[in-house]
Amino acid sequence: MEFKHTSVLLNESIDLLNVVDGGIYVDGTLGGGGHSEAILKRANCRLIGIDRDDDALKAAGERLKPYGDRVTLVKSNFADVTNVLDSLGIDKIDGCILDLGVSSYQLDNAQRGFSYQHSAPLDMRMDQSQYISAFNVVNEYSVKELTRIIRDYGEEQWASRIAQYIENERQKGSINTTGELVEIIKRAIPTRARRTGPHPAKRTFQAIRIEVNNELAILEKTVRAVSERLNPKGRMCVITFHSLEDRIIKHTMQNLANPCTCPPRIPVCICGKVPTVKVVTKAITPSEEELTENSRSKSAKLRVMERL
Repeated sequence: MEFKHTSVLLNESIDLLNVVDGGIYVDGTLGGGGHSEAILKRANCRLIGIDRDDDALKAAGERLKPYGDRVTLVKSNFADVTNVLDSLGIDKIDGCILDLGVSSYQLDNAQRGFSYQHSAPLDMRMDQSQYISAFNVVNEYSVKELTRIIRDYGEEQWASRIAQYIENERQKGSINTTGELVEIIKRAIPTRARRTGPHPAKRTFQAIRIEVNNELAILEKTVRAVSERLNPKGRMCVITFHSLEDRIIKHTMQNLANPCTCPPRIPVCICGKVPTVKVVTKAITPSEEELTENSRSKSAKLRVMERL
């Protein structure tokens, strides 16, 4: 299957990244290379592309081949950006972009198990060399753990019922496919609650995917790590696709921009913590034109910070 993915908020993010000649930029979620190619077209700069998906690295490698030695691709998790830069002998960078979540390719490739629209093996691994998959989460986690994950990561009000229905079903035998899981979720959610809103399995699938790929736990660490490697006026652009991601990115950027922990009643700061970045703009959302052309962009938000 050809790797196809439409980069969301492409022009807005590249404009705000302030790409300059001679700069070094990191695309921490390389995907098909859409944002990376736009960066390389914008200026005579160097691009470090990071992804944990072998299919993405292969597709981006072909797409970015014309840019020669200006491009370095690394199989890794963006949370390891510090180690990646150290291994390449790079001390500082001029910008970084993260386009979070699952790619269109991963959703549309049924065999990857990300989609509730196709029946496929329970997988959902962005890095297919890792051990834990959706199969392990669904079949091996306790009811209490499943409830927490579905409630906290999926913001699903029927989390405890879904977890219990999963437990009841796996007592009969292992749950092996996304199709089986969808049917369990449908049975768990009352009919009246399924008449409105998104697909009944959407929130649970999101939750399991986040757990499998450890998506939320690494976000604050990554933003802070990147902030320490940015040159003055270097920028970080982060595109999120659901409220949990956006909340973490927003609060981390705000904390870096306003780290003072002194009580409000104290007129002068005595904690000694000083800002290291500034927040460049409020969250940017897709234009009406982009929403029409790409329905998957509807929940996207772009946030940007700049190193002082």
